[in-house]
Formats: sequence, structure tokens, C-alpha cells
Amino acid sequence: MTDVVLTLSCVDRLGIVQAVAQFLAERQLNILESQQFGDLSSGRFFMRVHAVAVGEKRPVDELRAEFAPLAETFAMTWALSDPAARPRVLLLVSKLGHCLNDLLYRHYSGALRIDVPAVASNHPDLEHLAVTYGIPYVVLPAGKPNQEARVLAMIDELAIDFVVLARYMQILSPDFVDRLPGRIINIHHGLLPSFKGAGPYRQAFDGGVKVIGATAHFVTHDLDEGPIIEQMVNRVDHSADPEQIASISRDLESRSLARAVQWHVEHRVLLNGRKTVVFS
Repeated sequence: MTDVVLTLSCVDRLGIVQAVAQFLAERQLNILESQQFGDLSSGRFFMRVHAVAVGEKRPVDELRAEFAPLAETFAMTWALSDPAARPRVLLLVSKLGHCLNDLLYRHYSGALRIDVPAVASNHPDLEHLAVTYGIPYVVLPAGKPNQEARVLAMIDELAIDFVVLARYMQILSPDFVDRLPGRIINIHHGLLPSFKGAGPYRQAFDGGVKVIGATAHFVTHDLDEGPIIEQMVNRVDHSADPEQIASISRDLESRSLARAVQWHVEHRVLLNGRKTVVFS
């Protein structure tokens, strides 16, 4: 059975949905789910279609080749994917293990359909966690240029599809980011930009915050300001101490990052300039 997910974006104009539907129908692909969004502010159109063959199975590569002329007609940015494929994901981490543990458990339990060939870190502290799940743990060499060169080599060696920064406390260089556009997902506490630097939870406590949260986003040159995929928040009151605030925030970070990775794996996230379109 041919099972495909088509995602696309282009300048909005008449006939896009009809052309896509006709393309699928002519190839005996029945639409199971279709979502679209026209952004009035940018004038762009976004679409995600999940379709399944009702007749002869067709190779996805063959369908891609056949769709290319239609995509060119509308100047689409597009992807035609097999939803059963398991993306290969490299997890980067430093010393905080809550997001890593959450992702590894979801992967182990089958809740998150990814392959994790390795975990890489600039510290040895969390090796035991990766080993528990039977995943190789690579300690990166000292120095940012050496670390980034090793990560890029791993991406090539392991055929990595995208990278997740599971609380990787290193600022990536512009050159590194440019090599992986739309392929790096990061998580940070939702206390930014008010509480930057060391001790953000203590700063939040001292500032008497009432709402804390977490933000998962794509990485760009703008530090912690890439296109947002998911955000979660939780109210706190005057009785919450710094450790309670930190605990709530860690939970939000883990859940937000897991959702962002899940949606990316399911081809539900489309870039829209500095923003994203996330189809439910």
C-alpha cells in the first residue's frame, strides 16, 4: 500500500487545491486528511495532505518525480514523504538530562517514531542515561570548532535527518546553522528574554513571575529567536519557591520539545518566514 504525506507552500493563487487533488486522483491516491492555510499577511498558501493508494502500490520516489512539474508550475516549496519512514535523529545534550530522558523513553516505548543512532555531548555526565537505552554516547572534543566539526562528521556518517538540542548549552556558529536549515530543533525555558544567563529560575522567583513556560523552535542565527514550533505555560503563585519553579519548567521543556519533535516527524510543521504553520 502506498501511503504518502505531501506538504507544500507557495504564493497563494487559484487552482492549487484542485491541481493537487487531481494529481492524487489520477494516481489512485485517496485523500485521508487534508489541511490548508492561506496567510493573508504574506500572501502564501500552505497545505498538508495524507493520502493512501486504493490500487497498485507506487514507489514514493516515482511519485516525487511525477509531482515535480506540477510543483514547478506553482513555484512550490514541497516534500512528498513516506509517513512510515523513521527519521534518524542526533540528540545533543550537556548536563541537564530531563529532555534527553523524556525523548529516549518515548523512543524506547514506541511513542516517538524516530531512530536515535547516537547521543553527543560536550560533557560525560549523562552517558549512563544513553547506555540505559542501548544508545552510543559520544563525548565531543574540547573547543567549539572541534565540537561542531565532530557533530557535522557524525551527521554525515550516521545519515542524520535532523538534530535536536535537548538542553545543549552551546551557542552554535552561523556556519553550523547554515549547513542545517530547518533541521535543528531547540528547547529553552519560557522565561526569556527577561531572565537571561545563569540562575533563570532564581531570577524568576525574585521577580515574582506568575506564568512560566517553555519554547521549542527551529535554530537560526538569532539566538533563541527562531521560528516557534510549540510553547507551553503554567501559572505559579507566591508560594512557589525557586526549586518548584525549576521543576515545573523542566516538565514543560520536556513536553514542549517532545511535541515539536513529534510534529516535525509527522511533517506537520512548515516554515513561514520567521514563523511556522503547524497543522494539527
